[in-house]
Amino acid sequence: MIEQIYNYFTIEMLYFWVNLGVLPFWFLIIFFPQSQLCKYLATSIFPIFLLSIAYGFALYKSYLNTYDFLGNFNLYLGIENVTYLFENNLFLLLFWVHFVSINLFVGGWVVKDSQKFLINKYLLALPLIVIYLIGPIGLFVYWIIRIFYAKRLSLYE
Repeated sequence: MIEQIYNYFTIEMLYFWVNLGVLPFWFLIIFFPQSQLCKYLATSIFPIFLLSIAYGFALYKSYLNTYDFLGNFNLYLGIENVTYLFENNLFLLLFWVHFVSINLFVGGWVVKDSQKFLINKYLLALPLIVIYLIGPIGLFVYWIIRIFYAKRLSLYE
């Protein structure tokens, strides 16, 4: 049975399930940020746990394919090395799961933080959608909105 699971989850299938799997969490975060379901599912450790399993499985597949993990550190040497690393589908999958996980975590944090300041959930939808698509810009949009609700400018908290 374990071999069937291993054979089912190819790189493409894992990519498909990671992308499909985060959509219900984003749906809860964007449309029902104040619900108990969102609190216990989307803004908890649960989605990060699932994505960690996917990441670990991709690492395991990389290890079995004798992937050069030390070569990953070359990405700090120049943009051409990043391009070279992205030619490997396993590295690309690891990067993608990393990216999706961080964006989902940030979306969950924004929801929790917005509840402290009683930010309108309809106004919150815009930065959450932007976080889903292009993470840092959405976080900046949220920060701008947060300034008006917090009635102070804070560069850290």
